[in-house]
Amino acid sequence: QVQLVESGGGLVQAGGSLNLSCTASGRTFSVLVMGWFRQAPGKEREFVAASNWSGGRLYYGDSVKGRFTISRDNAKNTVYLQMNSLKPEDTAIYYCAANKGTSILQRSMDYWGQGTQVTVSS
Repeated sequence: QVQLVESGGGLVQAGGSLNLSCTASGRTFSVLVMGWFRQAPGKEREFVAASNWSGGRLYYGDSVKGRFTISRDNAKNTVYLQMNSLKPEDTAIYYCAANKGTSILQRSMDYWGQGTQVTVSS
């Protein structure tokens, strides 16, 4: 089993930045892909960003390209999400997820964190 714990959420004004962290514990050697998803009130959970094990392959959802950056530090078993130029529509609960396989699809994720709230005020 792998446990994921997110941190770094909060309230920020539009145009501001936040940096989310997700630290994995347990059988972390089994994890290949780590990523972020988000769910806004009344909406389905959507893909935000993902990284393969080495960090050499990065993937982003269309709505965050150019504003968000995902990175990972395998020595610390941590994945980060640097969020810049935040917009009110970025308001959501952000979930960290991990997959023992190579897929970045939401349905393929094996482990999920509890989520951290990000609120962007206008």
